[in-house]
Amino acid sequence: MHIAVTAVGLDRPGIVAAITKTLYEHGANIEDSRSAILGGHFSMMLIVAMPDGSDAASLEGDLVGAAGALDLIVAVRPVAEAPHGHTTGIPHVISVYGADRPGIVARVSDTLASHNVNITDLATHVVEGDTPVYVMLLEATIPVGADPEPDLKALGAELGVDVSIRPMEADTL
Repeated sequence: MHIAVTAVGLDRPGIVAAITKTLYEHGANIEDSRSAILGGHFSMMLIVAMPDGSDAASLEGDLVGAAGALDLIVAVRPVAEAPHGHTTGIPHVISVYGADRPGIVARVSDTLASHNVNITDLATHVVEGDTPVYVMLLEATIPVGADPEPDLKALGAELGVDVSIRPMEADTL
């Protein structure tokens, strides 16, 4: 059984330790995880493999207890098993830079969805300065034969932002 664990709260030391210690005590194995500090709040999402016969409700209760001292909001939910190779296509990196305004993420993601592009990672932030700059970085899998670039470039011109798209190079760990 796989579960999703999410935790959100004001950033402070010890959050990762509290969550992962409780998971370890339940025999859980963290398979995928992502965490970030967003606006002074720590957020974490994990996909965890649980031993046979595990009780997600019991785990959630223990996580809520462990996270209570840290004022975290914690949730545990079973997740469907994802088939291997569920995303097919060519991995790309898409970057968007420009003046901040509402709708950039919604419009870019809608354009990508119209080409059946799967967004696999998304990060945004505003770089403060004399003129604040909105930065959005996406990793996406583009189906073979799809070409969202012309529509993204047109959207960028409409929104007044620079859009670039390039194939992702394989990284070596």
